[in-house]
Amino acid sequence: MIDPNNMVDTAMATSVITPEHLSQAISYVQYRDMIDKLLAENKTTGTNHSDAMVEYTRMNMHRMRRVEKTVLEDDLIKVLLSVQTKMIWVVLTEAWCGDAAQSLPAIVKIADASPLIDVKLLLRDENPDVMDAYLTNGGRSIPKLIALDANTLEVLGTWGPRPEPAQQLFQEMKDANVPYTEFVEKLHGWYAKDRSRTLQNEFKELICKWSQLTAPADLNIARCS
Repeated sequence: MIDPNNMVDTAMATSVITPEHLSQAISYVQYRDMIDKLLAENKTTGTNHSDAMVEYTRMNMHRMRRVEKTVLEDDLIKVLLSVQTKMIWVVLTEAWCGDAAQSLPAIVKIADASPLIDVKLLLRDENPDVMDAYLTNGGRSIPKLIALDANTLEVLGTWGPRPEPAQQLFQEMKDANVPYTEFVEKLHGWYAKDRSRTLQNEFKELICKWSQLTAPADLNIARCS
């Protein structure tokens, strides 16, 4: 079940994302290269280059490398091979964000399985106009994915900042004022145990809503029609 506070799966008429935003966006490969160069200078994305933020970023690079090994489930691949709508997935992210590190590599791998889906990354703090159009419970939570029709830039839907069970866990711990170290340990423990399975299931559902699909008999994806 998709929580409307966490993701939107209905089409919207207009988008704040313009061709200019897209021209300034970067690929995942460029993002990884940028982070490597910043870390070599003991920096991260954004303006806060404190030791703590840089250390978060170094840890996130380890997380990203692990998530990059994600193996996509066969059912999801079948759906991706049936996609007929050319889409751009714009993802708001930052190198220091642990949730982005846990989800972004898997999102990119999902998109790469379809020739019609292109991922473009925007840094949150450099694009407040976009971020403020896609808040989560009033906050600038990332990662935030905005799925666009590539031809019209119509918003097809959004996802983020976390898979729904992780978002529920986050909110429960926040409401209970769980100490930060315990908070982080439990949240990232959930990601490590889940191994991107929930994210894949959520995207399988969302892609069926965002895209026109073709369902050849050999793909066996009638459930998505």
